[in-house]
Amino acid sequence: MFKVNQVNLKFLTFPCFLVLFSVKESEVIQNKPEESKFLIDPARNYTLEEAFEYCASVTESHYENFPVASFFLPHEKRQYIQAIYAFSRVADDFADEGVRTSDERIALLEDWEMKLQQCYEGEANHPVFIALKDTVKRLEIPIEPLRDLLTAFKRDVVQNRYETFDDLLSYCKCSANPVGRLVLIIFNYRDEKLFELSDHLCTALQLTNFWQDVKIDRDKNRLYIPVEDMNRFNYGMEKWNNGEMENGFKELMKFEVERTREIFYLGAELPSLVTKDLQLELKLIWFGGMSILKKIEKQKYNVWNNRPKLRMSDLFLILTRGLIYNDLRYYKKKKPKKEPWDLT
Repeated sequence: MFKVNQVNLKFLTFPCFLVLFSVKESEVIQNKPEESKFLIDPARNYTLEEAFEYCASVTESHYENFPVASFFLPHEKRQYIQAIYAFSRVADDFADEGVRTSDERIALLEDWEMKLQQCYEGEANHPVFIALKDTVKRLEIPIEPLRDLLTAFKRDVVQNRYETFDDLLSYCKCSANPVGRLVLIIFNYRDEKLFELSDHLCTALQLTNFWQDVKIDRDKNRLYIPVEDMNRFNYGMEKWNNGEMENGFKELMKFEVERTREIFYLGAELPSLVTKDLQLELKLIWFGGMSILKKIEKQKYNVWNNRPKLRMSDLFLILTRGLIYNDLRYYKKKKPKKEPWDLT
């Protein structure tokens, strides 16, 4: 996580509910985990400490919008989050990185899923799964959220268009929402209301990543803007292929940003319902996502020429807000306009 323009984010990092943690389109700064994976000696018996150190190195080798596992979290929690992140990061690189056919990518993901199943059965040789085995056993984490993440990665291989917003939300249900639930479980929260609030936050973060990465996705022939929304604003596939910046695209992105902001507010209550060991972290996540949306607005929705990123000044502001504000449900939320005769 070291780069001059994005500053050293290690001192102020968020557990990245998406994409999160929804590990989509990160900007790799050091070795890719999949490259590191091939450097692993299959005959070596990794200790648990070495396995967690490996997962930490995977975490620290990537730049994310909402980086992972900050020092605001207790140390024992950080290592568990890093284990889950490493599992997701390597799988995401199988789906995205390198020159491979779709069949080869699916085969790698199927093998990773088989290793996940073996991990739950007590067998693990890869350092990621050695750390993950300890994590899921110690914290009683069900396998379903981790499988859902792999389902999303496989979907990335075989699907590159989403016709409707509901279709896109179904993708977020597997690509982003499981991570929030996993983090809550790590902190011993299993309440359905908290899971639902977390889902809203994770979905909003994933959508924010989509709007931020329109150009990156276009270059990979992936379109996450719902086709129905493009049609609504008369922004066709040819314009998208050419990256045309016109009024229709501005209105389209304004619509997506405003809708995403409302989803952030649907999950805004979550930080106030957890204890202090997680509360600040969640507030930083919320403010981080909202800050990216604000940056998109300030650059007049031109994500074709400038990918908005969080910089040092943004991080200090986010931290300040996280320390000051408690109930995020009403933070700068626009009140509906009243008619002149409405005296309520």
